[in-house]
Amino acid sequence: MIEWFTMASWSPYLAGAGIGVLIWTVFVLSDHPLGCSTGFLKTAGMVEAGLSGGKAKEMSYYRKFVPGIDWYWLLIIGIVIGAFLSSYLSGIFAVVAVPSFFAAVVGPDAVFRFAVALVGGILVGLGARWAGGCTSGHGISGTLQLSFASWVAAACFFISGILVAGLLFGFRFL
Repeated sequence: MIEWFTMASWSPYLAGAGIGVLIWTVFVLSDHPLGCSTGFLKTAGMVEAGLSGGKAKEMSYYRKFVPGIDWYWLLIIGIVIGAFLSSYLSGIFAVVAVPSFFAAVVGPDAVFRFAVALVGGILVGLGARWAGGCTSGHGISGTLQLSFASWVAAACFFISGILVAGLLFGFRFL
C-alpha cells in the first residue's frame, strides 16, 4: 500500500473513485459542496478589506461571501500541501520556471511563461466566478447533485479545454 504514495501517477479510475468517496464524505460531514473558487474569492476579500480599511466588507458581494478563513480556504492549503507531498514522495519534485513541455511547444522564456500563467489564472478565476463555481464545484459537486447548470458548465470546461489545447498545441488527435 505504501508504494501508492511513491508512484509518479495514479490510475485515473482510482483517482476518480477517490474523488467520488471524498465528495460523499464532504457532503455527509459538512453538508456543503466541494469547491475551491470560493476560497480564492474569500482570500481576495481579505486582501481587499486589509487594503481598504475594512470597506470591502460593506460591498454586497462580500456580504454574500464573507471574507475569512474557513474550510474552503483550508481546502486550498490542503491541495498545495498534498501536491507537494505527492511530488516529493514520488521523487519527481523539482522547481522549474518553464516546464519542458511548455518550453518545447511555446518556448523557454520564463517571463512569457509567468505572463501566460498569470493571465490564464485571472481568466480561470473570472470564469469560475461568472459561472458560479469552479471545475471542482460544478464538475464534481454540482454534477453529483444532478444540477443542469453544472452539467452544462462541466461540458463547457471540457469543450473549451480541448479547443484551447488544440489551438496551442495543434489538433494532432484529429
